[in-house]
Formats: sequence, structure tokens, C-alpha cells
Amino acid sequence: MHSKKLNLDCPTGAQPATAAPLLSPSRRHWIQFAGAGALLHALPGCGGDDPKPDAGRLSEAIQWGRDAIRQAVQKNQATAVSVALMTSEGVIWQEAFGVADPQGNVAATIDSRFNIGSVSKVLAALTAMVLCDRGKLALDAPIARYLPGFSMLSSEYGQITLRHLLSHSSGLPGTNWRNIFAFEPIAGYAQDTEDGLAYFHLKHQPGELAVYCNDGFTMVENLVAAVTGQPYAEFVRREILEPLGMGHSAYPVQAFPEGSFVHPVYEGRRMGQEFVSAYATGGLASTPGDMMRLAQMFLDLGMHQGRRLVSQAAIQEMGTDQTTGLRINPCPEWRWGLGWDSVRQPGLDSVGVKAWQKNGGTSFFSTEFFVLPDQRMALLLTGAGTTYGPLRIAEGVLLRALSTTRAIPAVPAALAGIPAAAAPSIDAAGLAGIYANYEGPYKVQAVNAGTIDVLHRKGGAWEPVAPGLTLRADGWWWNDAASGNSYRWLTLDGKHYMIQRVPAGWGHYRLTLSVGQRLTPLPPLSAAWQARLGTRWEPTNESPESVALALGGGIATLDELAELPGYVMWSDGQLLRPDGDDRARMTIQVPVNHGRDLVELEFSTVDGQPQMRSGSSLYRLLAED
Repeated sequence: MHSKKLNLDCPTGAQPATAAPLLSPSRRHWIQFAGAGALLHALPGCGGDDPKPDAGRLSEAIQWGRDAIRQAVQKNQATAVSVALMTSEGVIWQEAFGVADPQGNVAATIDSRFNIGSVSKVLAALTAMVLCDRGKLALDAPIARYLPGFSMLSSEYGQITLRHLLSHSSGLPGTNWRNIFAFEPIAGYAQDTEDGLAYFHLKHQPGELAVYCNDGFTMVENLVAAVTGQPYAEFVRREILEPLGMGHSAYPVQAFPEGSFVHPVYEGRRMGQEFVSAYATGGLASTPGDMMRLAQMFLDLGMHQGRRLVSQAAIQEMGTDQTTGLRINPCPEWRWGLGWDSVRQPGLDSVGVKAWQKNGGTSFFSTEFFVLPDQRMALLLTGAGTTYGPLRIAEGVLLRALSTTRAIPAVPAALAGIPAAAAPSIDAAGLAGIYANYEGPYKVQAVNAGTIDVLHRKGGAWEPVAPGLTLRADGWWWNDAASGNSYRWLTLDGKHYMIQRVPAGWGHYRLTLSVGQRLTPLPPLSAAWQARLGTRWEPTNESPESVALALGGGIATLDELAELPGYVMWSDGQLLRPDGDDRARMTIQVPVNHGRDLVELEFSTVDGQPQMRSGSSLYRLLAED
């Protein structure tokens, strides 16, 4: 279903976020960027051989992390946080902060379960690789071979492979929002997702580009059930969690015992357990200590205490860059693995250290997971809160640890300065237009031949986000704002993209993101579509215990954007292309993150009343107030 206030997660770095008090769940909550900080200097080293990476040697890194977490909790950016850091010397730091249950002021402990969101995707990919080892699945075989009931409106769905699912390149729409987050267990989400895909076209051809896709990992649940005869959660418990001794990790197939998990807090209110119905894509609840057992297995290339759980080749394939064959890839530093957001995490790659990284977010929790295979180091940081900046803290701890062990010469300084102006070589008027994405369009307008304003649609109005951009010596368009964001425009495969570059994580590197695709006007809307403009729609098959409904969301609206006629605007966000009088289709192919979670609408009459469908979600027309 539609909900602009909820999201599972995404690749870390899709939007800058500054520290703020705990508020309602937001689509942007899982993106953690820090503002520019003071210059940092190298930590003192020791003479002789490289120091052992034990708790004593890394005490400054640990203390810095401890102070940063405590500050976040004190500022009410998270109610509870838990962390574990592992080196070749074992788990050298494990600590919990804050309260697991504000009712009674129950302190969080290292055994308190947190919802780790899309870090669960690493388990899903690992599970798939176990089944590939056993000959039950094949990475490059069409998934329709295993799922004969799976179908979509685009015939190319038959080309989707397991590799496409695990590397976000399948072309599936993005996320089935129906009952994905709830305050009670809701079974059947994976099959509901597969059933709903029958009402969708592909948003791009399989393997054409990579854009974050929760649906792909949800389909892994169905594959596991099809080839093993076991429910996904049960298979993972038996084949991975139990062998690794991850006794505090579980999927929410039923309520957890009170006291074993961290309660979320929403607008100051203690809530019940958050159930994530999408097990493979984001449902695992775990502890940092348990996740270090998983990390150790990755470092040992599939071995655990002398027993092989998965082949070395499978672990290496998970950690291999899957983007090399993409046709559309305007942001090449996004090096997706299988299950991993990045197999060369940009923050550590910028200082010459290889890291596999996955972030995770739910309605109320956010998490960062790092495995550094060459350094034999790992970290998991998880918290009940969406604005505490886990990426900045995780990178800050790891960079200090790497500096102390002499893996890098110093903790890098934050970026500073803006490039000098360059002679205009591009007419700004040629870049103007409406650039669409999954949340809300951007308007690019030329002030004059060499100056650009960028505005973003929010709350039914245009808000300036980057006024007065001019071309600089590095080939990007900047203004003099302190944010350090810059922009450029690219044409790839006949598509016109707006690219944003932002300082990320610790603040010592930049990420590029394709934030919108330019659309051109269409013929005027038909009378049938004109009649739907201004209407509001209420979900009819959403559980009342879903987070969206429980927190008062879920209403969808249909309108038209005055600056770009011919499209239907879904809930002041996505722009859809009418396909006849009773269907509106997806319009964009935007890589990485801003082309995710797209909707396709189908209208019909049921029992004499209009009905709107998006996948498995059904809506009824609300009467005018």
C-alpha cells in the first residue's frame, strides 16, 4: 500500500540527514549523513610491529564510539543502541545503551533483540547460496523454473534470475507495502507479494540497471519454500542460525517474550513489538553479538568451528561486484554484491580498505553492518531510532581502529571547500524540466544561461533545495551553501538524469546518486482520468494492525502536475503514464535508490463501486468531505 512515512531501507547514502529528535518514521530515516566536522588527526601509533587489534590497543576507537552513541541517546535520537566490534582477536567490544522498554525504564542489554531491517538481505543471499551449493537453485536460471505460478504483465519476467533478485537488477517494482510493518504477526506476505506482481509490468528489463528492490528478496522466500518444502524462516533457523549459535536471532513468526526485545518509541509513546512481515528482505531480529558469529563465518569463507556451512566460492561470489554488466549505471561507486549494498564500501574504499557493507531500516530501527575481509574486522551497530547517524558512527569507529592498527595512516579529515567557478560551457536552459523519482519530482529551472535553481515537490508545493547553482572547475554545478552538495546532468541510453553528489558518512568522501529522470509532456488526460483528479482512496484489505493504519496513514490521492501535463500524480509523489482509461504505468528507470518502490494502478468496478488496485493492495473511493 502507499505510505510516504514508511520505508524498509535503502542503500546508505541516498539523502543527507541531520540529527533530530525522534519523530514519525520517514522514508529518509535510514540514510545517515553527517555534517562537516572539525579536522581530525591521526591517532598515536606505537613503535615496532603493528599493534594487536585488541580492546586495549583500540581503546580510543572504542571510547570515541561509546561517547558518540551516548550523545545520540542523550539527544533523544535513539532510545536504545547496541554495538559489537570484532577483530582478529575476537569480539573486543560489545555494549548496549539506553532503554529496551521505557515502561519501567528497563535497560537495554547486549542480549536485547533489535530489528535489523534489510541487513536481513545478507542472510537471504547466504541462504540462496547454500541452496545453490546443494544444486537446488542456480544463480543464472530463470526463477520461473522454480515458481510455475509466478507471472507478470511483461513477458520478460521469464528472464529474471536469482542473481537479478540478489543484486537489485530484476526490474520488479520495488516493495509490496501491504502489511509489511505491523504490531502483530501477519503471515503470507511473500505469497501475497508474488500474487500482486501479476498486476504489474516490469519497470526495466532484467539486468539493465540496478535499483534497490525489496520485492526481489521477498521472492527468495518463495524460492526457498518451493525447493525445500520448508517455510523460509524455518529453513534459515535450521540451516544457518542454529549452526552458527545465533540463539538470540529470530524471525517474528510469533510474538517474542516480553523483555527479550527492544520496544520502539513513536512520538514519545512506547509501542508494542514491531513485526516485519517481509522476512527475507528485512524481518530478522538479532543482536550485535549474534551478528559477529555470522561475520566470522564470512571472514572464514564459509567455515564455522571446523564445519563448512557454505562453499568458499559462494562467499566470494556474494562479495563480487555485480554491476559490471549493467547497461545504465551513472553512479559507478555503487558496487552491489549479492545481498550486500556494497562490496567496496565507499567510505572505507576511499582510504584503500575493502569492506562489505549492508544497512537496514524499518519503521523504527536503523542498523549498519560491516565486514572487512582483508583486515579480519567486523562491526554491527543497531538502534531504536532513525536519526542517530549509524553510518557516521560506524565509519568513525572503524577508521579510528584502522588508524591505530596502521592499516591506514590517519583518520581522514572531513571534506571542505568549494571548487572555483568555471567558464560556462553548457546552456542552463537545456537542462531545465521536471525530473521524476519515486518520492516527489524535482523542478530544474534556468535563472540565466549559467545559473540553475533546483526545487523539490513537497506537501503540494515547490521548495528550493539548491538555488543559484553555477558550473565549477570539477565539472559539477555548485552553490555556496554549506551542505557541500553538487549536481550534474547526464544522458544515458536516451534517458536524461539529474545526478546529485553529497558528502557521506564520516564526511571524508562523496557519493553520487541519480535523483531524477526528466520526463516530457504527454497528450492531455482523457475524460476518465480528468474525472479522477482530486480523488482520495482508502485501502480496503490492509490489516488494522499494520503500522501504516495504526499510525493514521495509508490514504492515496490522484492529481496532475501543472508543470507536466498528461501524467497522473500519485499522492503528490510519483508521476504515472496513463495506458488507456483504466491503467496507469510506471514511467522512470532511475538507478540506485530514487527509482525504487514504484506503483502501477488498475481501475475497475466491483459491486457497482469503483476500485483501485496497486499490486495486491485494494482501495475504495472516499466520498468528498
